[in-house]
Amino acid sequence: MQIGMVGLGKMGANMTERLIGKGHDVVAFDLSADARDAVAAKGAHPAATLADLVAALDPPRAVWVMVPSGDPTTQTIETLRGLLAAGDVVVDGGNSNYQEAAPTEAALAASGIGYVDAGTSGGVWGLANGYCLMVGGTQESVAKVEPALLALAPEGGYAHVGPAGAGHFVKMVHNGIEYGMMQAYAEGFELMSEAHEFSLDLHQIASIWRYGSVVRSWLLELAERALAPGSGFESIEGYVVDSGEGRWTVQEAVDRGVPAPVITASLYQRFASRRPDAFGNRLLAALRNQFGGHAVVTEPGGGTGGGGGG
Repeated sequence: MQIGMVGLGKMGANMTERLIGKGHDVVAFDLSADARDAVAAKGAHPAATLADLVAALDPPRAVWVMVPSGDPTTQTIETLRGLLAAGDVVVDGGNSNYQEAAPTEAALAASGIGYVDAGTSGGVWGLANGYCLMVGGTQESVAKVEPALLALAPEGGYAHVGPAGAGHFVKMVHNGIEYGMMQAYAEGFELMSEAHEFSLDLHQIASIWRYGSVVRSWLLELAERALAPGSGFESIEGYVVDSGEGRWTVQEAVDRGVPAPVITASLYQRFASRRPDAFGNRLLAALRNQFGGHAVVTEPGGGTGGGGGG
């Protein structure tokens, strides 16, 4: 099929290349001329503007939006709404909040334009391995872009999970689970790293756990790569960002009264990683000093003993 791709970052560019490799015709747009040139070298038809992209597509048109969530996605879809026509379809493949899907679908529907929200997982490995796609929208809208969905996903890795918003909701929860899994690996390997009496080879352990272990997963394969000699792991700082979906998952758990302690704790641990000299930790140390006479460390390596209490 013919499809437009808006946004040629790491995900959008690789998705464009995978679609072309599967025999699809892609018209591609990005604000960066270098990004457009890069996908043109792979066989895409570059467009200098959104208007040029729409003009290059044969109706009924399908346009996949793969730009950062929030205002960039909202503004891009709004611009496309003024350029597209009845019968066309817009796919939002970014990490948008699922609550934005219904109003977006309604706004597009007023112009006769279909809407599909496609939760997309696979990262930079999706080009070779395919992308897991969790898709929301009407049967009619999804059917119009299904050839592209099937091309992007590995066998068994695509499903139409429900109406508009369902795709991004499922992807949100997926990323929340991902937070918890990564935190568990991080804590376990940190514990082993402190067992100095055993001189454990953490790369070796990550490697053997990939075969037959009940904790094997793709994330563990990535941990094995990260811990490999020469990977540069030693130079990485322990500062962990969050991209939004974990926060949304925790908020949904609160709003729906669903206990999600692991995901919640993993999100808070990311916050803690960014605060090496957090006020709260300093106050804890001060309180222990006040009630128990415990030493307060004022400089690296400092400290002069302690008293009783916790």
